[in-house]
Amino acid sequence: MRLGIDLDGVVADFTSGWMRLYNAEFGTALTPDLVTSWSGALHLTHFTTKREFWEWAHRDREVSLFRGLDTYPGAVETLRGLAGKHHVVIITAKPAWAVHDTFAWIAEHRLPTREVHILAQKWMVACDVYLEDSPQQLRDISHSRPEAVVCRFVRPWNHPLEGVVDVAGWPDFAELVKELSHRSR
Repeated sequence: MRLGIDLDGVVADFTSGWMRLYNAEFGTALTPDLVTSWSGALHLTHFTTKREFWEWAHRDREVSLFRGLDTYPGAVETLRGLAGKHHVVIITAKPAWAVHDTFAWIAEHRLPTREVHILAQKWMVACDVYLEDSPQQLRDISHSRPEAVVCRFVRPWNHPLEGVVDVAGWPDFAELVKELSHRSR
């Protein structure tokens, strides 16, 4: 099966990454558990618009914010295990300035993929199963790809959606893929 896997919030810990930079620069002590909405950065920082946040994130740095993100525990190992029987397709939305660092990050972490798509309309990439955390992407993919199994990686910033399967962690996702694989035989 083709597994469409999001990066930020699913494989890469974007929240901890931006908070680490923000805390170091502004002397704050933000922690990931404070993020309870998709616009968490706006509610917790001094930025008043998404544009201000992204301008700060894009500032002149040796590498972009996206290059230094940690992986979530179990993410890479689970993907490596799944790649033995399935095709792992990375589907991520990134600003243009983060593309090179995203490819470098994928290589550094040795994600088991030969296919990477960086685009806002993730539903345009056909997959059998999607794993996503963005509320908007979950709605768009489930609406545009009704034939696929769309999985919500449960995070405080997203909520259950009709027709979308909730996945609480990487072991749950691996088990679901195993079950789906057996059903399709």
